Amino acid sequence: MTQYALRDLVDDADRLGLRLTAGPVDDREVARVDISAVDRLDALGEGTLALIPGDEQPPPFRIDVALRQASARGLAGLVFTAPLTLAETARVLADRGRVPVFSAPGAGAAELATTIDRAISGGASEAMMRGARAVTLATEAAAAPDSTPDSILATAGAALGIALEIVQDPTAAWNDPHAVFIGEVAIGRVTAERTDGATDVALPVIAALVSRVAQRRSRDRYAPVQSRSDLLVELVLADASRAEGFVAQAARLGLPLPQSHVVAWLTPTGRSDPDALAPRSVQPALELFALQLVEGRDEMWHVAFLQDDLMLVCTEEHGAGDHQRRVREVATQVQHRAQEIAGSDWAYTLGLGTPQVGALGLRQSAAEARVAAESAIAAGRLGGVELTDVTGLRRVLLDLYASPISRELLDDILRPLDRLGPERALQSVRTLLAYLAHEGSLVHAGKELMLHPNGVGYRMRRIRELLGIDLDDRDARFAVELACRVRLLGAR
Repeated sequence: MTQYALRDLVDDADRLGLRLTAGPVDDREVARVDISAVDRLDALGEGTLALIPGDEQPPPFRIDVALRQASARGLAGLVFTAPLTLAETARVLADRGRVPVFSAPGAGAAELATTIDRAISGGASEAMMRGARAVTLATEAAAAPDSTPDSILATAGAALGIALEIVQDPTAAWNDPHAVFIGEVAIGRVTAERTDGATDVALPVIAALVSRVAQRRSRDRYAPVQSRSDLLVELVLADASRAEGFVAQAARLGLPLPQSHVVAWLTPTGRSDPDALAPRSVQPALELFALQLVEGRDEMWHVAFLQDDLMLVCTEEHGAGDHQRRVREVATQVQHRAQEIAGSDWAYTLGLGTPQVGALGLRQSAAEARVAAESAIAAGRLGGVELTDVTGLRRVLLDLYASPISRELLDDILRPLDRLGPERALQSVRTLLAYLAHEGSLVHAGKELMLHPNGVGYRMRRIRELLGIDLDDRDARFAVELACRVRLLGAR
């Protein structure tokens, strides 16, 4: 069995309720503990820690004699259960005789002797006792209004005599007894610089306390932001006619809707199954990451989820420069983090809206960002960043392209061309669009396509035969041109 030394006794001093008053501490062994009157130390053996009971400090001359006797008999040290104020002569005797002197005011002699004896023996009962004390003190620390994970670890570590810390590990499993979670989000694990029976007993409870305090602090810190995020979801989903009605409610929550807003929209897509729902673990982890990422920035940020899609909103004073660029910097970090959490079977596509003012402007930026992301997904450009064009025509086309119903209706017009195969069908669509855009001029269409007018005419005869549509009809011509533009938008 490993010997218990004076240094170990000092390391356990806080847990045992001891305070070193005088004398040196070294690696000498503490062989046993015994209760003795101050004038009976001559009956104790070498290596004994003498525990001297009493509520009052013995007279100074008694203490001087006790120190001389303890030195002569090679005692490990003296422990007084009374409050202790040593004279200078006693301090000199303690140092010269190498007798450490401890005080434990108010401690019961028998109980203290039993506790120290367990520490000396180092058995299972001592480990259980030390672990239980660490749990008790950690629980008290966690109950404090200003408690933090660090304060809990410091208190528990002092009781165990072992330094504790949190090692960051976002992959920690929910059934790991030492794991620390904020809600469903793994933060890391509580670790000890060395392990023994006491840490085996205490660490699971300490990890649970740290998790609860971390979750409470996170809730208190981000609750106002999350309340505003709920309002933003309502605003985006509500009918446009109700948008301005949210301004007063938003003001009460500290959200200045009349300012300028840029929205980023992040949409997950399963690579093997596009209709699959995103992993449940992604959303809480991603929300916490995003909130921590934007904390402390000058802009006002909000994170909201609409089913599996994440909406990131940045609000600033109207006219702030580089508004969209700053949103892109933050949103791409969130995008990369989502990809890391979800794994390679998932792609997260990011759409960015343009800066817009007011409640209706926020809705418009959100629509732009959503349409940009969904159109990229529909075109097979998974996992990228899609910007919204500032031209109104492209926004309309993107909205049509992102809508499965609209896209299907427009695809029906051009579906006969698909019989030619992918490459020739695409060539035919480009020829048809050039022809319509130049109001049926074979010469101008040929210049755009770098093709002889006769070649354009030959292609158009074949296209007319396949489509079976009267291109001289104004409405039909408009529908075909719109279908061509949406088809080519997807091809790009």
